[in-house]
Amino acid sequence: MARFALLCLGVLIGLAGLYLAWTPAALIRAEQTPPSAPSVKIAPISDALSFARIGKQTIAVRSYANGRVTGLPVGKEGEDAISLVNRLGYDGVSALIAKGGAPIAANVAELAVPVDLLSRHIAAGTNYREHAEEATVEGGPFLFAKYVAPTPSRASVSAGDALLDYEVELCLVTLDATPTTQRAKGGLLLCNDVTNRAKLMRNVDAAHPESGKGFTTGKSAPGYLPVGDLFVVPRDLNRYVAGLTLQLSVNGQECQRTPATMWIWDLDRLLTEAGKLRDREWTYAGGTARLPIDAEGNVPARTLVLAGTPGGTVFAGVDLRSIGRGLAAWLAGGWDKPFTAQVIESHIALARQQKRYLQPGDRMTIWVDGLGSLDNLIVP
Repeated sequence: MARFALLCLGVLIGLAGLYLAWTPAALIRAEQTPPSAPSVKIAPISDALSFARIGKQTIAVRSYANGRVTGLPVGKEGEDAISLVNRLGYDGVSALIAKGGAPIAANVAELAVPVDLLSRHIAAGTNYREHAEEATVEGGPFLFAKYVAPTPSRASVSAGDALLDYEVELCLVTLDATPTTQRAKGGLLLCNDVTNRAKLMRNVDAAHPESGKGFTTGKSAPGYLPVGDLFVVPRDLNRYVAGLTLQLSVNGQECQRTPATMWIWDLDRLLTEAGKLRDREWTYAGGTARLPIDAEGNVPARTLVLAGTPGGTVFAGVDLRSIGRGLAAWLAGGWDKPFTAQVIESHIALARQQKRYLQPGDRMTIWVDGLGSLDNLIVP
């Protein structure tokens, strides 16, 4: 018995060395005040083409100020910005905009998803060192499939019984079939990679989270992919990305703020790594999930490549108290579950009790100059 107790103590000490404590101040709910009307800098057309969509009408955005977007109608009836750029090219669209015309305006809350997108995407985990450290995941970045249709920038997100978490991310949008062997090209969107941490933790391979197991399951519920209100096609993709700073607030309290290029794998590397996983499968919804890559090694047009989130998420590793409670439950006869499962269930129960994660009434706000904004209310 003494040897068994020492073994359990050793396990506890080892796990304790891996955790990062959760900071109660991560979410501030003292005041539920809506954010002020956003203003976003719009790049000159010499640097980037910026688009929004009012109903089915695509507009080339001229200004984004005080919660209103103004721009010129462009393209054929019902034609989105991806089809327009593919038809005319960058310079052709620039010439069309230069001709001018009668501008139209709309409140940002009225804007639709700016382009038509697929519902199967490539996503990166722990691609920013601070997030890898807070989540206590070693081994570097990894990829997984996210299966969910994007929703508008002002769509609400249902909490249900989830441990709901946020993740601001820069997303590459493929304009056409894009080989994973070539440099990244395409447009850019803001994304919120919403996550159910309870479902993810219950399905993850705790010993090897970098396998990607469980991530599709924890990140693919309806509504878990709000996207920004602007679609931007830079003339020079890498140069444009270098000027972007990702930032996310909850109830007006800043939680995430990091230059986009503080990542480990850049967009080129993400495509390269995706190509290596063309045949990888993950268990998902009674079947399997795969990265959206065709037999020729191309990422289909209108696919999102989510580049990962910086530090500052609600999840910051499993806390020591949860480890202790999980060990106690296991020693008390809970051997029907692995020890790690007991710790995870303890963490989930404690997080629910303390309301650590996003709650109905919370508001996630993302704002990035040159790329637009999101404002998503959490509902029951």
